[in-house]
Amino acid sequence: MPVTSAGLLLFRERPGLEVFVAHMGGPFWARKQAGAWSIPKGEYTDGEAPLAAAQREFAEEIGVRPPDADYLDLGDFRYSSGKLVRVFAGRAPGFDVAEVRSNTFELEWPPRSGRRQEFPEVDEARWMPVAEARELLVAGQRPALDALVTALGAVSG
Repeated sequence: MPVTSAGLLLFRERPGLEVFVAHMGGPFWARKQAGAWSIPKGEYTDGEAPLAAAQREFAEEIGVRPPDADYLDLGDFRYSSGKLVRVFAGRAPGFDVAEVRSNTFELEWPPRSGRRQEFPEVDEARWMPVAEARELLVAGQRPALDALVTALGAVSG
């Protein structure tokens, strides 16, 4: 059974379409940009509703509750590893975060040093145009941007 995650893709129009995405924390991602950004998301179990999991994970990774919105289920997106990510999109024109306060994870760093350090899961989050997000998001999440654009076209068209 594949690992399943759920995430929130917040969006706004200003005048172009922007999405709110997060830069992954930790030493591996510290100096990377392309492929080092993600929709705020995390794993959930069979007993948890995917939207509730996405909202919980957003709060854990960003440090604030996600905005109240009518979340649209964009569907499941499969990574090349087989992992599935369920993405929910929400219109959030007034949402902003002054400071990201992410939960942390522990890692031996530097490798084979025997020293354990804590790092934030997310070290930055911000709004960016969809075209920029397409370049920076991990490859498995890029199709969610296409699904968002398609869904918004169907809603407004």
